[in-house]
Amino acid sequence: MTHATVAAEEATRRAPQKTPRYDGVVCFALGDWWYHNRGHFDMQLMKRFAQRVPVLYVNAMGMRVPSMRERSVFVTRVRRKLRSLMRGLTRWDERFSVLSPVSFPAYSRPWWRRVNAASVRLQVRQALRRVGLRRPLVWVVSPPAVDIACRLPRAALVYQRTDDFKHFTGVNQDVIAGMDHELVNQADLVIHVNRGLYEESLAHGARALLTSHGVDYDLFTPEPDQRAQPEDIAAVPHPRIGFYGGIDNHTFDSDLLLSVAAALPDMHFVLVGACSLPPGTFAAAPNVHLLGQKPYEQIPAYGRAFDVAIMPWRKNDWIAACNPVKLKEYLALGKPVVSTPYPEGEQYRDCVYFASTADEFADAIRRALCEDDAEKRAARRQRVAGQTWDALALTLLAEIDDIVAEKDLSQ
Repeated sequence: MTHATVAAEEATRRAPQKTPRYDGVVCFALGDWWYHNRGHFDMQLMKRFAQRVPVLYVNAMGMRVPSMRERSVFVTRVRRKLRSLMRGLTRWDERFSVLSPVSFPAYSRPWWRRVNAASVRLQVRQALRRVGLRRPLVWVVSPPAVDIACRLPRAALVYQRTDDFKHFTGVNQDVIAGMDHELVNQADLVIHVNRGLYEESLAHGARALLTSHGVDYDLFTPEPDQRAQPEDIAAVPHPRIGFYGGIDNHTFDSDLLLSVAAALPDMHFVLVGACSLPPGTFAAAPNVHLLGQKPYEQIPAYGRAFDVAIMPWRKNDWIAACNPVKLKEYLALGKPVVSTPYPEGEQYRDCVYFASTADEFADAIRRALCEDDAEKRAARRQRVAGQTWDALALTLLAEIDDIVAEKDLSQ
């Protein structure tokens, strides 16, 4: 029996086994179920909530209007969003439906914001009727959903405040901050994975919960070396220094990576994920390999092929308020990790190499390779044992059940 299974069974014993006082969950997501990586917090939890009650997953409404100046990125975003919209309301699983609402995120214009909210609200209400939800738990990740979520019939409102959304690239900070503030005030529970945001919500009088991400512990498990690697990464020589995830300018420090790659010409840097950086960003670096976006289920196979896993984050307000899911996945794989510093990473100094400059980062990679052994790999994996998405889902459901019961008693 695995650590993950034991942890899930223990969480099940602790969680109250009772019929929920809501008939399902409607989740206003930050991502799109059809084209984003399904490893995100809300996606992981909704899959597990659907084992208990029906879930309506509402794909992202968007927080800004894409700019045509982004050229190829603009075309890619428009094309994939149109494909998503064509799906309308789709049943992904027996208890899991996905709605791609038609919306236009021009929130800086009050009149258009009202029109857009009315349109999306109508689409969501129709979807709720078709799915059969009359008194759902409303779960909000994306701040623009405030105009819809707060006007729906509901058992309770949960705000998943796992990022500082006003620092998202290209948004109107004042508008998004206002939406965020309204959700903090309206929500029956505000969930955080970052202490700074948690303390901010407490200061506003919210019922706030500080938790952490889970990990697919059994999926991100080391496998025997003889297991076949994906062909594209198998063609890359060792040592492989790897990263998977979104390669975006507001999070990924490409200048740092290029400097480190130049300092370590005998090592190969493998980047797995959708890249929105300008074409040719890495063209002059022969030891940097872009492998593109992969389905979530294939990510562990790529991670296993890394010799060192890296997180070259930018130093900015967005990263300061984040808590990357991938760290626990890297550790579950037993991989040595080198990262730039960020507040929530401090608790992992016992098993992560932190480096601020290119020289420090390159040196940390060298040390990570030299110092790695079976004992350290086991210790890294043990560090996140029991911190599964299954266990987290059960803990949150128990908390939500209590909140809904309290609300019902007070009415």
